Order: sequence, then C-alpha cells, then structure tokens
Amino acid sequence: MDGSAEKDPRVYFAAERTFLAWIRTGLGLMGIGFAVSRFGLFLRELRASETHLSPHATGLSLWSGVALVCLGVLVNVSAVVEHMRLVRSLREGTWIPGQVSRGAILLALVLAAVGIGMAFYLVLVR
Repeated sequence: MDGSAEKDPRVYFAAERTFLAWIRTGLGLMGIGFAVSRFGLFLRELRASETHLSPHATGLSLWSGVALVCLGVLVNVSAVVEHMRLVRSLREGTWIPGQVSRGAILLALVLAAVGIGMAFYLVLVR
C-alpha cells in the first residue's frame, strides 16, 4: 500500500459510517418530531374527554414537531450531498484531512437554540 488516504479502504469505510450516523440522526429527529406533534394531539383529546368540551388547537407542539421532522429531512438530504462530495474528493485525490464538519456544527447550534427555546417555554408555561 502506498499510504495515500484516498486509496485506503478504511477511509471509505469511515466515511460510510459517518454517513450512516447522519442518517440515524435525521431519522431520530423525524421520530421525535412525530412524537412531539402527536403528543399534543393526545393531550388535546385527553382534555376533551375529561371536560366534555371541544378541544383546542395543539399549537406549539404541532408546529415544533413539524419543525423537527423538517430538520430531520434536511439533515438526511445534506448528509447525502456531503457524503457524495466526500467520496468524490477521495476518488479524485483532492480530499483535505482535518476539515471541520460545518453540518455538524450547524446542527449542534440549531439544536442548542431549540433546547434554549424549549427551556424558556417550559419556565414560562408552568
């Protein structure tokens, strides 16, 4: 073996594992978004059965759940694009080691902002 990273199959396997981890992350976000959205519906139905009143709109849980599902879809699409770009650069020999994953940083910042927003909401709604 000549030692170049683009010819080492372990590099491709690592890229594949990273790609699959991003897919799992996207699917997890979509699953949690679905659960959040449906939990609001469950609470609405529970309230309606206890009080015999017409149910209110779920509001925040519906839209936050839809937003998480959309974020999961965006993560999966960007994972495909990034994986294809990485494999192409490995094949062409233009891969630069040590690059920062902008997608991971962006997702972490978005999820941190969502978490802060949820914390404020939970404190205010009590």
